[in-house]
Amino acid sequence: MEMIDLSRDLFHRTQTHPAHPPVIISVWYDHAEKKRAGNTDFSSKALSIAFSDHAGTHVDAPVHFDSRPEALSIDQMPLEKFYTSGICLDLSHVPLRHAVTVPEMEAALAASGQEIRADDTVLLHMDFFRRTYGTPGFITDFPGLTRESATWLGRDKRVGMFGVEAVSPGRPGRNNFEVHHVCRDLSFTHIEGLVNLGKLVGKGRFRFIGFPLKIKGGTGSPIRAVAWLDG
Repeated sequence: MEMIDLSRDLFHRTQTHPAHPPVIISVWYDHAEKKRAGNTDFSSKALSIAFSDHAGTHVDAPVHFDSRPEALSIDQMPLEKFYTSGICLDLSHVPLRHAVTVPEMEAALAASGQEIRADDTVLLHMDFFRRTYGTPGFITDFPGLTRESATWLGRDKRVGMFGVEAVSPGRPGRNNFEVHHVCRDLSFTHIEGLVNLGKLVGKGRFRFIGFPLKIKGGTGSPIRAVAWLDG
């Protein structure tokens, strides 16, 4: 058995989408503050953390992109959505700022030697994190899906979720809004901010695990995304 951590670190002022508030982490109290219980001195440490429900590696809840009253918030989504079978497609060759086409998705699937099954989580390795993290391009230069390639995943392949390394699933602007609308119309969602996807290329099928926080009314949630590969 091998477990691969697919989650970004959360730290003070980590890079986030410009539309979301920053991650703020500070020391609430530390070991310099001694406490006493009976005849025993002890110390502990705690952090104060403030962040968006779309911070770091996170999943979007339907209510994020669907204004209908029946759209689910993150606390209402079935836990089964976050414990699924999955595969990873290698799109690391696509250029930065590239809009990924359906033929490119089909070619990546064929090269993987896998099939996409209904309700799978499909992760898309675009080698984006390594190429841009810590630079301004991390917010602007990511490759992304189009309405057509998102539709291929949701309608043709009937995935449960897909996941990307970038802060958005589609290129900034119209593409990104259209990809979110495809998720709304076809009743599936996506994960943003993944890392280490290159470690899954060529490994075949795995178990995807990425449970969200139970945020009442949340439009999304940070997750600890993990790929579990059987030996």
